[in-house]
Amino acid sequence: MCGIFGCILKEGNAAPLIHSSLKRLEYRGYDSVGIATISDGKIFMKKDQGKIDEVHKILNLDDLPGNLGIGHTRWATHGAPLKVNSHPHTDCTGEIMVVHNGIVENFMELKAELQNLGHTFVSKTDTEVIPHLIEETLKNNPKLSFVSAIQESIKRLEGSYALAIISSRDPDKIICARNESPLVLGINGKGVFCASDIPAFLPITNKAVMINNGELVILTAQGYEIKKISDSTPITREPITIEWTAEMAVKQGYPHFMIKEIHEQPETLRNTLRMQDHYLDLLTTFLDRANEVFLVACGTSYHACLAASYMFSKLAFLPTYPVYASEFVEQHGKSVNIDSTILAVSQSGETADTLAAVTCAQQRAATILGLTNVIGSTLTRISRVYIGTQAGPEIGVAATKTFTSQLSVLAQLALKLSKKRGKISQDEMDCLEENLKKMPEDVETIVRTQEEKIKQIAHKYKDSKVFFYLGRGISTATAYEGRLKLMEIAYIPSIAFPAGESKHGPISLVENGFPVVFICPRDDSHKTLIGNIMEMKARGAHIISVIEEGDEEIKALSEEYIEVPKGIPSVLSPIPFVVPLQLLAYYTALEKGLDPDMPRNLAKSVTVK
Repeated sequence: MCGIFGCILKEGNAAPLIHSSLKRLEYRGYDSVGIATISDGKIFMKKDQGKIDEVHKILNLDDLPGNLGIGHTRWATHGAPLKVNSHPHTDCTGEIMVVHNGIVENFMELKAELQNLGHTFVSKTDTEVIPHLIEETLKNNPKLSFVSAIQESIKRLEGSYALAIISSRDPDKIICARNESPLVLGINGKGVFCASDIPAFLPITNKAVMINNGELVILTAQGYEIKKISDSTPITREPITIEWTAEMAVKQGYPHFMIKEIHEQPETLRNTLRMQDHYLDLLTTFLDRANEVFLVACGTSYHACLAASYMFSKLAFLPTYPVYASEFVEQHGKSVNIDSTILAVSQSGETADTLAAVTCAQQRAATILGLTNVIGSTLTRISRVYIGTQAGPEIGVAATKTFTSQLSVLAQLALKLSKKRGKISQDEMDCLEENLKKMPEDVETIVRTQEEKIKQIAHKYKDSKVFFYLGRGISTATAYEGRLKLMEIAYIPSIAFPAGESKHGPISLVENGFPVVFICPRDDSHKTLIGNIMEMKARGAHIISVIEEGDEEIKALSEEYIEVPKGIPSVLSPIPFVVPLQLLAYYTALEKGLDPDMPRNLAKSVTVK
């Protein structure tokens, strides 16, 4: 999730304003920064890895000349956080500059095509194909205007993008375009502005124009023009007045980062589904030839690994062993060897216990694979192969969107490995892939239709002293994660068990009114789970069930129920079924007067053992 800002000022230099506006986008997270401006028909650029203040101290970002420019803060997804990979990116001539937020799905094909035509690439990013594509379009159509060349070029892009493009060929314009990544304009008497988020220009103007998917924008000192990318149809859209405070704007109007990030999950899931097959193939090659595979992680990431162990077993017939990273050295440190493979999962890539486990395994010649949300982190540097989850920065301490993104990537790996091994039928494979593709839509539906009901449940049970979370099979992992969220931010003691184990001790705690959350997908465990619900009800428990839409049997047994869309395969169910549990934890914390973004005693990245 990168930050973009651009402006055309009627008076004065653009660079200092771009610099200050990028500072206001720091909350989005980033690893490098860059600015490009145009003056007297020439392009000037400064960029480097590091924080804005660090780069500014070395380069002085403010002294670039010109009243027009673009800037970027980068969160690495393709290519490590290095100067060469930072934005803006340019073409072979140095006449076109592009900043980009999003993921170009077909960049490898486009890059190969352009290299065959003689283009030279200097970075490892997906973004760099864009200026080269525009350059090639102009070369083949010399009479085409710069704006038209951009329009024709971006029609070839697959994936998500918010773009801001400048060129010495057309030095009085900024060209913007959007597909799925956020883009907004700011307007006042002193100039025009484009940005990823409203906070970038809110101190300058509260007049904003929202840009929709499939739209191209031409900014000049006189104003803005919007048209459809597909057919150039002009679009008229007037500015709206933003009433948010600067703090509210950072959170896009949400009261907390946690709820903002819960609502972002459809977008982040779409990004994970744009994963390059090349990386999935490479990682599954190592998994396929492993004698034993350990899935190593902490906290929420461990729960993703637990769910993944079911995915790999059911889909690829690969036995895997989920292990708490803090226990790995004691439990398996002496037994791992050259035939062992470790798939380490960490949101930050810096979790101390996970790195200690990986280091131990590495010293015994095990193969290290990584899954993380932070490219350039320690985990990516010590892994033989790694994949980024592409979830973007997560500000809320309680992991939400990074968890579902991890699950999505792990599911893709399990499916890819299954295909490689030929373990399930093509019909089943097609069904699973189709359901994974519609997962963002399913999560959108859950949030839209169930959020109000979950608020009411949170209000009713906010004073409960203890919660149970129970599930069977892969839903056990969902239960563990739901329990963790409630403990993290609502401070309610919570217990999660496989439902079949609940009668071996935990059931002794149940008394009248005791809340028990059951995770109930319609799978092979459904009938058995009904028996577990009956056991709890017989002892006075209040059943809160997360069910598939139309599950009348369990609905009739529940005091409260939350519905998810029909037809989600069991092996993918943790992704949508965890979302109501995230919302339940969030709204319970609010009911108790707590700040979900600031849970006591917790940190986002645990870098001590």
